[in-house]
Amino acid sequence: MLNKISAADAGENLSDIINRVAFDHEPVILTMSGEPTAAIVSLEDFQYFQYLEDQADIAEALKAAEEPGENITAGQMRKQLGLTK
Repeated sequence: MLNKISAADAGENLSDIINRVAFDHEPVILTMSGEPTAAIVSLEDFQYFQYLEDQADIAEALKAAEEPGENITAGQMRKQLGLTK
């Protein structure tokens, strides 16, 4: 079960929360007005989430590279989208 704490209470117990998150890998959900708004996770867990996201991005890029059509540069794309000066 995820630990939930209000943002106000978290401020008063930040050191304890950081220890639980960093050393026990217990994520904490911060709430505002009773609604979940943010999460605190260990750096190791965060880096793993980033790794998973990077792997998904790479898989999508490889799939896109196999699609038929003309390859264009980023500069050409910006020009086509009207993003250049």
